[in-house]
Amino acid sequence: MTKLTNLPAWQQLQQHYEDTKDIHMREMFAQDSQRFEKFSLKLNDILFDYSKNRVTQETMDLLLQLAEQSDVAGLRERMFSGETINHTEHRAVMHAALRNKSEEPAYANGVRIDEEIKTELDRVKFLAEKIRSRHWLGHSNQPITDVVNIGIGGSNLGPLMVTEALHPYSIHDLEIHYVSNLDENHINNTLESLNPDTTLFIIASKSFTTQDTLVNAVTAKEWLMQKLHSESDLHKHLVAVTSNVKMAVEFGVKEENIFKMWDWVGGRYSLWSAIGLSIVIAIGAENFDALLEGAHEVDDHFRTAPLEQNIPVIMALIGIWYNNFYNAESIAVLPYDQNMHRFPAYLQQADMESNGKGCDREGASVDYSTGPILFGEIGIASQHAFYQLLHQGTKLVPADMLAPISNYHCIATHHRALMSNIFAQTEALMMGKTEDEVRAELTQQGMPEKELEDLLPYKIFPGNRPTNTFLFYTLDPKTLGSLIAMYEHKIFVQGAVWNLNSFDQWGVELGKVLARNILDEINTATPVTNHDCSTNGLINYYLSLKPIKDPN
Repeated sequence: MTKLTNLPAWQQLQQHYEDTKDIHMREMFAQDSQRFEKFSLKLNDILFDYSKNRVTQETMDLLLQLAEQSDVAGLRERMFSGETINHTEHRAVMHAALRNKSEEPAYANGVRIDEEIKTELDRVKFLAEKIRSRHWLGHSNQPITDVVNIGIGGSNLGPLMVTEALHPYSIHDLEIHYVSNLDENHINNTLESLNPDTTLFIIASKSFTTQDTLVNAVTAKEWLMQKLHSESDLHKHLVAVTSNVKMAVEFGVKEENIFKMWDWVGGRYSLWSAIGLSIVIAIGAENFDALLEGAHEVDDHFRTAPLEQNIPVIMALIGIWYNNFYNAESIAVLPYDQNMHRFPAYLQQADMESNGKGCDREGASVDYSTGPILFGEIGIASQHAFYQLLHQGTKLVPADMLAPISNYHCIATHHRALMSNIFAQTEALMMGKTEDEVRAELTQQGMPEKELEDLLPYKIFPGNRPTNTFLFYTLDPKTLGSLIAMYEHKIFVQGAVWNLNSFDQWGVELGKVLARNILDEINTATPVTNHDCSTNGLINYYLSLKPIKDPN
């Protein structure tokens, strides 16, 4: 047994699961008319309803004991205090300091950081306002009309998700584009409709050595140089967010247009930093401040609220209940707001890169399931895609559903129909439809007995499928900031219970190293024999077709 599985609460939860696993949520609701009031929490305008889960009060009490015995509160305080909790990279974890709206100073590894954060944010806002007000001019003295953010991972997914989600708050004659894929189709498709005279590129790379980002940045630079009169004009079309100032300057970015990244901010938690420059350009400084404020309020709630009233803690513990005791391997995130269409993709990285690990903080292999497979899409579209599996499949897939009570441009007929769907789906997933109910329904329709018996098994819904529901008034910047922070802290709590370092990502390194070596082999254009037979065969087949003319 590991340290976790040997905890008293873990042992009690295993027995509790055996005692309760066959209870249907129908029974739970029938026995307790106050279940919604008992199992829902509210923070500002966000309502978190977790009553449609296979939990009793005893379940929640035991899960809370598990959090206490795992010292979630202790690790939480160490994070907020700036200790080096990312021990494999010798770094503090201080993304919460980026949105700290209190007057309290913030420290990382004993060094005060809040003043530097404010200075950098002011620089970001200043540059963004120059672009938004059309005072930033390109080489031909025309204002910028298009901004292209070139990044990968957190330098792409976070800003992209927020920009899309807050589209109603953006300047709509200033277009923000995102390029992340090494596949040339991504940057080619983006550039084909743009004008070099009026385009600004943001190169977002902490190291300024990431292959995916630099290959695209070089292509962007070459595209610009076809139109620019001289390389001395290049700086009018390039800015960078990086910790490698030297390489950014050598690339052609003026030092005054390089924004800082700190080692105590992981890429997937970086949208609150200068990585969010494209967000500030899109929605403006005031709305970006509201985004930070919403996240800060959740930070304060997470740090101070009792565990039993703490929304990220409850989110995390319910996920652990299904992941580790029901052996549910996945979770679906299903926004019922079209502007949140990139929210599940953003959370995929945040969650699976953080807790997709099999080695604990002491370096030992774990003997329990850790991070779930997270997937999702817009709820309405998903109802006509994979909800079939959620309702009648053989796999248990807990789901989070998120919906606004109103929209920025709210059309009543649209929105009432939308909301009726989310309420219906959570009820249907919980209640299901029994054999007796199906039989009565088909009989009332007058279906012949033989046809009824043939169809009957296909119309039964087992129900007892868990959902969490998040309702909020509208998807404004502050609410979005709060929702993101809730999930960030949920991930933290789960990592704390599973005894993981949620803030490194060594799993992405091996493929990068091998890719660099294979790229050298491809560039030599000679057959290879030093890999396994499959990899040799694939590389040599690729080379035999000579798909690309050697530029040299």
